[in-house]
Amino acid sequence: MRNLSVARAVAWRTLHNVFTNPGLVIPQLAFPLFFFTAFAGGLSHIHDVRGFAYPEGYTAFQFVFVLLQSAAFGGVFTGFGIARDFETGFARRLLLAAPHRTGIVSGYALAALCRWLVTAAFLTCVAFAVGMKVGGHGVDLPALYLLAALVNAAAILWACGVAMRLRSMQAGPIMQMPVFLVLFFAPVYVPLGLLTGWIHAVALVNPLTRVLEAGRGFVAGSPTEVAAAYGAAAGLAVLFSLWAVRGLRKAEAAG
Repeated sequence: MRNLSVARAVAWRTLHNVFTNPGLVIPQLAFPLFFFTAFAGGLSHIHDVRGFAYPEGYTAFQFVFVLLQSAAFGGVFTGFGIARDFETGFARRLLLAAPHRTGIVSGYALAALCRWLVTAAFLTCVAFAVGMKVGGHGVDLPALYLLAALVNAAAILWACGVAMRLRSMQAGPIMQMPVFLVLFFAPVYVPLGLLTGWIHAVALVNPLTRVLEAGRGFVAGSPTEVAAAYGAAAGLAVLFSLWAVRGLRKAEAAG
């Protein structure tokens, strides 16, 4: 129970800081909206390329990527807040005061999820407003959002581990760049089958490719690679939970 209380307190403080600060809320919403507009609108003619056979159209095709991207960067942006808490000294006081310190990691993860859910709701409303077609029904769309939530968990746990090791805002690029590269070395603009050369080889082994393919299958109403996608996302979340807890131990040792 004490662990849960710590998690709630950390999550509440993080969310309060975010949603009472326009400088944090506006970029959180504007960033995915910019990518959705740029990709789904500016690149819509890619749908006419020979071999592009996604039935729901290019808007839905890109919506899945931008939704997953917003989940990942929602975790990374929360990681920036963790680093800021160390710079201001709050995180160190929290480490001294919290009886169950793993609740601190859980609290930041809960805040990242709640923060992303607001972004996801906003992005979904915009997508439907501009006429996105969805073939999936029943459990298909909830399955997509659950998959994105696992990506969000993996991203915040990665960022948390980095922030607790370096305890400085200068860790920002280290949190962000690997996530950015993993996302954009997946089949972002066209299906995997239309990629060629080295980018196809990289995308083939990229775990986010399975997640993207499954997410687009959910939206189209023809689920594919579901087990592989959930396995990849859950596996990353478990791996980075160990990374985050070890980072917590290093932060404890640093005092």
